[in-house]
Amino acid sequence: MLQLRNGPHRQPPVGAGHLTAEYDPRPSAIREARAEVRRQLELWGLAGQDDVLDTAELLVSELATNALLHSASRFRVTLSAAHGILRCEVQDAGRRTPQVLDAGGSESGRGMFLVDALARRWGCHQDGQRKTVWFEL
Repeated sequence: MLQLRNGPHRQPPVGAGHLTAEYDPRPSAIREARAEVRRQLELWGLAGQDDVLDTAELLVSELATNALLHSASRFRVTLSAAHGILRCEVQDAGRRTPQVLDAGGSESGRGMFLVDALARRWGCHQDGQRKTVWFEL
């Protein structure tokens, strides 16, 4: 479970527990999203919890890569933290539901395998023309 350090609080203070950022469909957006996730989690007091930082960065990177590869649309990353849970969402214009594939020796197809293996739980929902894939740590 996530331990947030903001003085005596176990979660970010009101107004600090949510972040949304949008990215254009270009390869550098993945690096930008990873950096923004790290920056925000450090602001929330998670700098000493490298496992949470590293896992969140990796999984957001995987979902952002899927958004670029399968929808080629702008995508939105949303982070929220409350009650010891970090929730990360990546929303895009794709209609394809993600599948967990056996990672095997392939260079691709590992993204959802990693999400499934490392996240506390995850899911996907369609909202009109947009799809949101989320995970919790």
